[in-house]
Amino acid sequence: MLNKVIKIVLVLALVALVAIQFIRPEKNNGGYESVALFEAETKPSVKVASILKESCYDCHSDQTQYPWYAEIAPASLWLADHIEEGKEHFNVSAWKNYTVKKKEHKLEELVEMVENGEMPLESYAIIHGNLSEEDRKLLLQWAGVARLQYKHQLEVSSN
Repeated sequence: MLNKVIKIVLVLALVALVAIQFIRPEKNNGGYESVALFEAETKPSVKVASILKESCYDCHSDQTQYPWYAEIAPASLWLADHIEEGKEHFNVSAWKNYTVKKKEHKLEELVEMVENGEMPLESYAIIHGNLSEEDRKLLLQWAGVARLQYKHQLEVSSN
């Protein structure tokens, strides 16, 4: 009796797994242009631009490079949700729509998250690797300098 129940549960699980393969989340691929303004304004070095591309843009831009498992549900659904949430918090592809104050604040949040080890997320780092200490320092230096230009603009506009 127990074996029959286990078999039924396994068959139903298999059917559900096959059925969810037909649920295809929309891809997040806006191309390089989607980060061009952000990079033009914040002027990352070649190394920092590489760090951003490898560790940030997948979830924080319209330029996601999907891994092979992104084609398999439920991983595809989890990734789509993860990307959507990441872009809600910080989306470099929407940089042109941010006010100067919001740009400064987003860079401030980036600094805080990287300093506190909250970015990249552990779930991302497990699969893709974490930032090296050198990469972390370079990213923080760049973000600090980039923030200064927006802080200056805010000071000038308030006077």
